[in-house]
Amino acid sequence: MIRVLFAAGAKCWSEYELVLPEALEAKGLTVDLSRDHAPGTVDYIVTAPNGDVQDYRPYRCCKLVQNIWAGVENLTDNPTLTQPLARMVDPGLTRGMVEWVTGHVLRHHLGMDRHILGQDGIWRSEIPPLAADRPVTVLGLGALGSACATTLSDLGFPVRGWARRDKEIPGVEVFSGHDGLDAVLRDAQIVVLLVPLTALTRHLLNAERLALLKRNTIILNPGRGPLIDDGALIAALDSHLGHATLDVFETEPLPADHPFWAHPKVTVTPHIASATRPATAATVIAENIRRGEAGQPFQHLVDRERGY
Repeated sequence: MIRVLFAAGAKCWSEYELVLPEALEAKGLTVDLSRDHAPGTVDYIVTAPNGDVQDYRPYRCCKLVQNIWAGVENLTDNPTLTQPLARMVDPGLTRGMVEWVTGHVLRHHLGMDRHILGQDGIWRSEIPPLAADRPVTVLGLGALGSACATTLSDLGFPVRGWARRDKEIPGVEVFSGHDGLDAVLRDAQIVVLLVPLTALTRHLLNAERLALLKRNTIILNPGRGPLIDDGALIAALDSHLGHATLDVFETEPLPADHPFWAHPKVTVTPHIASATRPATAATVIAENIRRGEAGQPFQHLVDRERGY
């Protein structure tokens, strides 16, 4: 009998308690799935950064800790978590992120706010450029960033991507390293942030890098709040940037008195760009457990040195 501890919390349990057993059964696995296993008997832990288990030392037989979120920065900082750690790469989460990013890129590209918000009797007849004339930069080319970059390229946007390591993505011009980051920022008209949050990417867009962006550049951040220096962003919006649509923040929920709420060049969305979908995530979890039992490599393992 395979013992799986579901430690992602009561709310998540209500979402997974039906779909996860079905996914495990579909993989041919006989599993005792519970929120209350004795630590020394647990083979696998399904968790979230704010989950029930914070001290992983008693789980000495655990083969894998499977996160149900894409972000793992709050888990990699836990010194007691020495077991293999897998992040969630969920097809539903990826699809949701592609839809949010594509929707907001098109919103800004077409100037939709002028017409949606400007119902004041003024005939605004500015014709937007075609996608081919609107360069988009995607920072971060993991599963989410690559999917978004590919979709935008398919729509006709010239897409440049930046990653810490060289990659090849059809239709996307890929840059890497510090020089590459400066290059893709200088040429962009829309910038999408989807890099993981690590010590090296915290405040990736600081005052110096924001100054590289052209006048009226749009920033979309559905990745992680601390990727941007809030104060530097407000100063850049006041001086030359066109708009910032932000879905993630250093503090969430975003405090009611935060200046982003009142800034005319900021759109706040409440961390809804995408989320793990239990129905599809359950299949990912079940597959990793199947792999563990078959002696095969786990999928989506976190590199502790890189932090993702």
